[in-house]
Amino acid sequence: MELREQTIERVALFQGSFDPFTAGHESIVRRAMPMFDRIVVAVVYNVNKHGLLSVERRKQLIESVFAGEPRVSVTSSTGLTVDLAREVGATCLLRGVRSAADFDYEQAMAQANRELSGGTLETVLLYTLPHLAHVSSSLVRELISYHRAIDSYMPSNWNRRLIEC
Repeated sequence: MELREQTIERVALFQGSFDPFTAGHESIVRRAMPMFDRIVVAVVYNVNKHGLLSVERRKQLIESVFAGEPRVSVTSSTGLTVDLAREVGATCLLRGVRSAADFDYEQAMAQANRELSGGTLETVLLYTLPHLAHVSSSLVRELISYHRAIDSYMPSNWNRRLIEC
């Protein structure tokens, strides 16, 4: 009897509002790429938030950042994280942590998502690089509202036209 090694694709789901997707978000995805075969970036639509960019523009921005990288795909979602993870074949959630407050929140969410998935969904936390710890989508939106430069807070390969409102 011949034994075959079964290869399971390692898929991570990185979900957030990404309004807009920042250099910090890009760093998390790029640093996680060696750990996973595929990373699905999901733009969450939250009916309780009025975003700067439409979900479609956010998706286009992220696609422009990872153009030519076949292991990164972009989608959108309105439902539960565990349902989307099952749909895209992810067994891992990818999250970034900037502070102790982020850690406490992410720990609670990791426990809830693991429970809701029946124990099949794990969470991997990557700490933000020190020079990006202050970068947030909220900061970028505020700078945009005051017509200030945002280049140093945005991904290395982003499409400026997608931010113009």
